[in-house]
Amino acid sequence: MSLQDRMDEFKKNFETQAPEEALEVMHRTTEQLKESGIAEHAVKPGDQAPGFALKDTEGNTVTLNGLLARGPVVLGFYRGKW
Repeated sequence: MSLQDRMDEFKKNFETQAPEEALEVMHRTTEQLKESGIAEHAVKPGDQAPGFALKDTEGNTVTLNGLLARGPVVLGFYRGKW
């Protein structure tokens, strides 16, 4: 099963269990983001990420170059309020 198939299955299962109000907000917000054109400026698969340094959960500085020295890196981007 491909990753896309697994993601589609996860979404389908999630949407059968999530509250209707939450789904409405998620779908509306997704449409607003699409209409904003933000995806045109997003990092695409294969793009080179800029170097960065961030604190981990223990307050230690972690750099992209340091992580790459240990092997491939997968970056996840979250948009939202914390």
